[in-house]
Amino acid sequence: MRAQPSVPVRRLLGRPLAALAGAGPRVDDAVRVAGELTASGRAVALEHVPAAGAADPAAELRDLVGRVSAAGLSARCELTVPVERLGVPAAVALAGAAREAGLGVALAGAGELVRPLAARLPGAGVVVPADRPGAEEDCRALAEGPVRLTGGRGAAADLAFVRCLNVLMAGGGRPGIGTTDPRLVAIAGERAAWNERAPDTWEYVMPWRVRTDEQRRLVAGGYGVRVALPSGEGAAAAVLRRLAGRS
Repeated sequence: MRAQPSVPVRRLLGRPLAALAGAGPRVDDAVRVAGELTASGRAVALEHVPAAGAADPAAELRDLVGRVSAAGLSARCELTVPVERLGVPAAVALAGAAREAGLGVALAGAGELVRPLAARLPGAGVVVPADRPGAEEDCRALAEGPVRLTGGRGAAADLAFVRCLNVLMAGGGRPGIGTTDPRLVAIAGERAAWNERAPDTWEYVMPWRVRTDEQRRLVAGGYGVRVALPSGEGAAAAVLRRLAGRS
């Protein structure tokens, strides 16, 4: 009997190569693709990853913020801020610069680092992986603000995702539901209806060039869709690590 590829390998094989590579290595690549996405009615989560060993990764991200603002895209773009990589002082400064330029901000990193920062940065969102220990408690604590919920692998992770989804949809914040799983997409819509949420109070978050037809269908149906757009010289390695379950 032929050996079946592992779950991480199947996930890699199922992704278009262009999606793994991201928009491109340069800041200009991210701005160009972000413009294309916003023109199609979708919002953008900018996930720019400078090269490993970059002397000042925060400077490259600040350059991205400035170019996005100059292109008139700030209102439809959100910057994912990697708190652990940048360090807390640089992450706070970058988040402040992004907010000042009109971009949304999503803080990504370990809960013990990110939660206190979110309290210091009014309006900043938090990325919560549903399969992280304590994710449901994090969602309860953050449910009155912006939270981007992301999934994991397997049935247990899906159950954790739905529990977190229930908490966020019942709260007063603005959830971003990060999934392309058709079952979870449908459950998110059902929970939004159950909680009488207007379409502009929550959104789906889906990877660039993954289930693009579904993204367009949702937009046409009046749902908000934000596209997680990787870019930068380190983007491909970051996407591969994430798909393999190593953030």
